[in-house]
Amino acid sequence: MATLFISDLHIDASCRQIIRQFTEFLQTEARGADALYILGDLFDSWVGDDAPDAGQSAAIAAIKSLTASGVPCFVMHGNRDFLLGPKFCADTGARLLPDPVIVTLYGEPVLVMHGDALCTDDRAYQRLRATVRNADWQRQFLALSVAARRTLAGAARTGSQAHMASMEDAITDVNAESVAAALRAAGTSFLLHGHTHRPGIQSLSVDGRECARIVLGDWHNEGSLLRWDSNGPELLSLPRSD
Repeated sequence: MATLFISDLHIDASCRQIIRQFTEFLQTEARGADALYILGDLFDSWVGDDAPDAGQSAAIAAIKSLTASGVPCFVMHGNRDFLLGPKFCADTGARLLPDPVIVTLYGEPVLVMHGDALCTDDRAYQRLRATVRNADWQRQFLALSVAARRTLAGAARTGSQAHMASMEDAITDVNAESVAAALRAAGTSFLLHGHTHRPGIQSLSVDGRECARIVLGDWHNEGSLLRWDSNGPELLSLPRSD
């Protein structure tokens, strides 16, 4: 048995291949897991629990089937789906997690995050993040019509793409001091996150303590999975048979 972690699927109605692979994953390997954790950006855009598109509804149904089979599923907000709320949880049977959170895996405490809060060199993004995570801003946004919310979300995606294109890779990646500070505050030896789409396992030292940062990849061209069992973590690619 193992605990499974994925992130950054960015599902919407146009992502047929990702939806198919995700559904097959939930029907096969995930069925034998101790738990499944989705560490943010399950959806490419989420304008409210009342407005999933067809692809997102298919993903929701697949998660519900998994949780109904007895496998717990935990979901963390990402920078694209920070408005996931109670109805999403009711429809999927999943539980929303705070970001960050410490998860104990077979006796090992692990600091788990989406990862965007670690990208502190991108100050413009961090200001935007603080704004859209504000409860008053979210209430005002959710009070708009679905059509208006989708229009604003589309404009935000376009702006985000332009912003990312104009930035150096180092600025949009995690900040080393922020990583060290997070591990220091948590007191854990492992940090696990997504967001950056740069999968890998990096060793680092924090105050003389050997630590590791594990980064999940996105599912754009293939799946990315972390399997953690009593032997520790294993980061895997999931090739897609299209």
